Amino acid sequence: MDLDDQLRRYFGTTDIASLSPDGLAAGAERMRVDFGMTQDRGRRFALWALMHMLGVAPDLDVAFKDPADRDAARDFMELSEGEDD
Repeated sequence: MDLDDQLRRYFGTTDIASLSPDGLAAGAERMRVDFGMTQDRGRRFALWALMHMLGVAPDLDVAFKDPADRDAARDFMELSEGEDD
């Protein structure tokens, strides 16, 4: 999945900073619908990761039934937060 393609698909732009709050909410809702409908584990994880970065991701226990997927999501969350020096 290409990030720019996903941003265009859900938000109509690659410039998230230019979105109105309503535009961001509408794109997030489209992502939630696709996330709920897709069965592909890789695609679900990628959608969840993008939603996480935007602050609209569902909780891990809701998003992932498989413990390995929840662990991978936790690892992603830790990596995306970076290390405190």
